Amino acid sequence: MEKIVKSNAEWKAQLSDEAYRVTRKHATERAFTSPLNDAKGDAVFSCVCCGEPVFDSDHKFDSGTGWPSYWQPIAEEAVETQVDRTLWMKRTEVHCARCDAHLGHVFPDGPQPTGQRYCINGAALKMDKKV
Repeated sequence: MEKIVKSNAEWKAQLSDEAYRVTRKHATERAFTSPLNDAKGDAVFSCVCCGEPVFDSDHKFDSGTGWPSYWQPIAEEAVETQVDRTLWMKRTEVHCARCDAHLGHVFPDGPQPTGQRYCINGAALKMDKKV
């Protein structure tokens, strides 16, 4: 997959203030504020920065945490992870494999079959209904 690289100014011009803050500055939106948290129906959730599909509604579940949650990405190569040591804890950050946008974090307390909870900022995603 070819990486997309843009300057901060280019990303800022393309994104809403919140999407820029979340995806490029590694912020977190407030819980229960994204309409995607309760989104239902057959859909693909893509990175708001580059449009790469990263999650599928078939893998979405209600975690009760206030953020859209998935038990796996749409494809293993769609996302990458790295250690996040901010806020005096060790977490696993999830980002888009194509443009390095910060999407959220993954935790080992999700449902089967993976046991993973990809806790993703709605501001980092766009939802497209499947046709």
